[in-house]
Amino acid sequence: MSDPFSAALRALETAGATFGDLRKEDRRAFAVRMANGQVESVNEMRRSGWGVRAFVDGAWGYASGTSGKASDLVAAAKRATAIAKANAAAGVPKTRLRGIPTGTKTYRAAVRIEPADIGGEEKVALAGELCTALAGERIASTLGFYNEAEQRCELANTAGGRRTWREVRVRLGAQAIAQEGDRQEMAIEIKDASAGWEFIKTLDPVAFGREMGQEARERLRAIKPPAGLQTVILDPDASGLLAHEVMGHASEGDEIVKRRSFLSTVVGKRVGSSLVTMFDDGTLPGGHGTIPVDSEGTPAHKTTIIDRGVYQGYMQSLETAGSLKVRPTGNGRAQDFGRRVWVRMTNTYFAPGRDAKDDILADTKDGILTKGWISGMEDIVGGGFQAVTMSGFLVQDGEIAQRVRGMTLTGKALAILKSVDRVSKEFAMQGGTCGKGEADDYVPVGTGGPYMRAKVVVGGG
Repeated sequence: MSDPFSAALRALETAGATFGDLRKEDRRAFAVRMANGQVESVNEMRRSGWGVRAFVDGAWGYASGTSGKASDLVAAAKRATAIAKANAAAGVPKTRLRGIPTGTKTYRAAVRIEPADIGGEEKVALAGELCTALAGERIASTLGFYNEAEQRCELANTAGGRRTWREVRVRLGAQAIAQEGDRQEMAIEIKDASAGWEFIKTLDPVAFGREMGQEARERLRAIKPPAGLQTVILDPDASGLLAHEVMGHASEGDEIVKRRSFLSTVVGKRVGSSLVTMFDDGTLPGGHGTIPVDSEGTPAHKTTIIDRGVYQGYMQSLETAGSLKVRPTGNGRAQDFGRRVWVRMTNTYFAPGRDAKDDILADTKDGILTKGWISGMEDIVGGGFQAVTMSGFLVQDGEIAQRVRGMTLTGKALAILKSVDRVSKEFAMQGGTCGKGEADDYVPVGTGGPYMRAKVVVGGG
C-alpha cells in the first residue's frame, strides 16, 4: 500500500473517525461512433483520482481529489472527518456498519486480449463495417458504435482491509431507422460483456448489421397491438425490465431502511408463482454488471431475492447491513471516486425455467410475444410496472402471427409475477447503466431473464 494511503488512514483515525476508507481509481475509455457511413467521433478518455470516506457516530463525510500528494490526502481525510462530525451533530439517524472488509486481496480481470492492445484503426474499421451492413432498402439512418472501458482500483480502510482490482468492459451497438412515407421505425441492439477484445472477436459485425436493418424494415409492416389485459409472453428484455426497474430497485437496502419500498415487509411471503426465482448476481461470468468487489471492498455476491415465488431478502451495503442486522451483499457501489456510495444492483434477473420457448408458444392460444425494449420506469413505493417495448408479435393458436408495434406494458408487479404460469429455459442478458441519487450517479449493470408468460395490461401502439 502506497505511503499516501497509509498517511491518510492514520489521519482519519487521529481526526476521530470510527471507520474510514480511501479508494483510488485510474480510468480509461475509448469510443467510436459511425453515423451513415461516416466517422462521427473517436474519443479516448483518461481520468484518475481518489475519494476518502469518514464514518463518525452514524454519519458519513466525503472528500475527493486528483492530486497524489500525501499532504492532499491527509487534508482530505481531516475534511471528510469534520464533515461526518457535523452531519452527526445535525442529527442523522444513528447506525452501525456491519461486515467491514479486512485482510488483503488482489482480483484479476478475466481478460484474454487487452482492448488497449488493439489499434484504434481496427476499432474504427469494426464500427464502419457494422454501419455499412446496416444500410439497405428503406433504411434512412444508420449508427454503429464501439465502446471499451477499463478501471483500476485500490482501496484501503482503517480496519486493515486492502483490495486491488480491475474491471474491463466492451460493447458493440447497432441502430437502424427504416422509413416508408411518413412512417419511421427503429431497431437497436447492443452486445456487451465484462471481458476483453476476445468477446468482440466472437461477433460477426456484418451479420449483426444486416439483422438490425432487416428488423427495422419488418417493423414498418407492424400493426397496432390489442389493448387491455392480455396473455403476454415477456421476452428476456421485458422480463429483465420487470426484474430491474420494479423488483430490483425496491430491493435495495437503503430504500428498505427508509421504509420507502413496497417490499419492506414481505420477507418470507409469497410474491410470485412458484415458477419465479430472481437473483442479483455480481459474480455472473461476463455480465455487464459483474464486479470482483463493490466500492467498499465487499466481494461480489449472488443474492437470492425471490426463491420459487417466496421473497428472501435485500441487497446491502456496509451501512444498510448494519441497520438491518444482516450481512453485506457486495452492492455498495459508487459511480466514481468523487461520488458517494449507494446500494446498487449488479446483474439482476429472473432465473430460467424448464420449458422450451417453442412449447410456451404452442401452448398459447391467444396472446402477445414482446421483442426488445425502449424504456422502463421504477415505482419502488407503489410497486407498479411500466415498460415500453420496441415491437412484438401476435400469438394465435400456438403460432407466431402478425408483427405488432411497440407497446406499453403496465400492471402491479406482484400481480404480474403471481400470474406467471410458464418460464422458458432460454435465457438472455443485456447490459446498460443505472442511475440513482440526487446527482443521478450511473453504474454499469446487467438485466435479463427467460421468456415468462403472464397477464399484463397492454396499451399504446
